[in-house]
Amino acid sequence: MSADGTLDGERLVQKILSRESTVGIVGMGYVGLPLALALVDQHFDVLGFDIDRAKVTELMAGRSYISHISSERVERAVGGGRFEVTDDFTRLSDPDAILICVPTPLTSQREPELKYVVATARQLGAVLRSGQLVVLESTTYPGTTDEVLGPILEEESGLVCGRDFLLAFSPEREDPGNPDFHTATIPKVVGGVDEASGEVAAALYGQVVERVVRVSSARTAEAVKLTENIFRAVNIALVNELKIVFDPMEIDVWEVLDAASSKPFGFMKFSPGPGWGGHCIPIDPFYLTWKAREHGVQTRFIELAGEVNVLMPSYVIGKLQLALNARKKPVNGSRVLVLGVAYKRDVDDARESPAFVLMDRLVRLGAKVRYHDPHVPVLPRTRRWAHLEQTESIDLTPEHVGSFDAVLLVTDHGDVDYEMLAEHAQLLVDTRGVYRAPRANVVKA
Repeated sequence: MSADGTLDGERLVQKILSRESTVGIVGMGYVGLPLALALVDQHFDVLGFDIDRAKVTELMAGRSYISHISSERVERAVGGGRFEVTDDFTRLSDPDAILICVPTPLTSQREPELKYVVATARQLGAVLRSGQLVVLESTTYPGTTDEVLGPILEEESGLVCGRDFLLAFSPEREDPGNPDFHTATIPKVVGGVDEASGEVAAALYGQVVERVVRVSSARTAEAVKLTENIFRAVNIALVNELKIVFDPMEIDVWEVLDAASSKPFGFMKFSPGPGWGGHCIPIDPFYLTWKAREHGVQTRFIELAGEVNVLMPSYVIGKLQLALNARKKPVNGSRVLVLGVAYKRDVDDARESPAFVLMDRLVRLGAKVRYHDPHVPVLPRTRRWAHLEQTESIDLTPEHVGSFDAVLLVTDHGDVDYEMLAEHAQLLVDTRGVYRAPRANVVKA
């Protein structure tokens, strides 16, 4: 083996090209599971790791717990002998490449929370062997791969990055529920901490995705992911602010955006809503603002966008209060039906959904809250919203709809009868622009 690890890299590339390599994936969630199945589709043996024993049991029984991934696909992968899932992290020494797809949330102070990355790094470092490739996919601030992950792996294993093992970053780009793009068709950005690491990581992903975009470093790849999501966060904040500005002028922001999007150049349509949600947009901008402060740089534009988006649930609640007040009803004691708790339409993913913030505010104001979501049959229990009652989605019948003082439309799922909803709701607060024509019982928020 040469001093810079090139020989190991070349050997691993050959194992990858010949499908003799095994790939390990830590985290069997919305990123890790589709990636595992994409690798199996390309005839790789995949060993999945997860700390949740229930997930391990479900997957090994051939059952999917993610709505847009069929159980039939999981069953084929497991039954074909190429896909195994375990909670035994001592087996991390088995794969030739380990892809880390664990959560990177924020603390209550909106600072990066890397405890899952650190815990995985320590577990992996305890069994890391010479010649392995490690790739971090979890969204994080620039420098995490070489400043946090690499040193922990070296400390725990006694091995040297670049000489004994390879290390890279490749940001996930999953978009749950998007019928036009999936793991294999979304270009994959890859950056290594050194040339050999980037080369081997690019070779691995090149066997799975249609296009690999190689960048100069892991830090650059980390910055790419943040830039993509900050772009979205800023533009969502812009249209949310325009909604607030246009409302007292009696201008429909959705009509404005529809017309503006007819311009074939120089404009990209974003849609306003009740706040931001999902595992990326509400979190990623704050990773960069935190890292920027370390370098004495202020990210005023990004932080302002964050402030606008964070305040949107308050705007929605205010509109609901005014609408109820016009009907001589206080929020306190009113029955409110929240329509949709997933963070976006037609998915079962409720992570960071503004619906939780809205339900929390309503409960604190004394409202009696229930919800309907065809994709989320049981309200997921989270640490942040543990005080909310864990209820089941109610049926969306004319009788149920009419029994509520207000219906708050949070997520515009495609399989909802919106005409029936408008016909039977006493009051309907629309945060998604579903109803374009004016209706006496519909208030846009």
